[in-house]
Amino acid sequence: MTSLDLRVYIEDTDAGGIVYHANYLNYLERGRTEWLRARGFDQHSLLSRNIALVVRRLECQYRLPAQLDDLLTVESRAETPRPYTVAFEQQVMRNGKLLFRGMVDIACIDATRYKPARWPEDLLSAMTLDSQNA
Repeated sequence: MTSLDLRVYIEDTDAGGIVYHANYLNYLERGRTEWLRARGFDQHSLLSRNIALVVRRLECQYRLPAQLDDLLTVESRAETPRPYTVAFEQQVMRNGKLLFRGMVDIACIDATRYKPARWPEDLLSAMTLDSQNA
């Protein structure tokens, strides 16, 4: 699991100072990006290998609102990978309280042809290790 702390800015909120619902998806994206980085990968290096990671499916559960100036923690964990996809379980927390939960299926594709591709062995190993440590 990887954790990312972030602050809620005015640009994240609606007129009432509540985080706009779609912005949680941005938080999850940042969480997955930092999950990759913590394992020695980044988007540039993957693209240079002709690998792109795309959202295939998304399930969201909104529990409590985040508000302007809140300090949030995004927790990201990869589940057991399948040949072309992996599910990420992600949570947005404030002071240990669950605000938002997302299950995101990420597909590996060939970045040129936009067709499914098998996970590279090094990335597959990182995901497998993460799911075993859960």
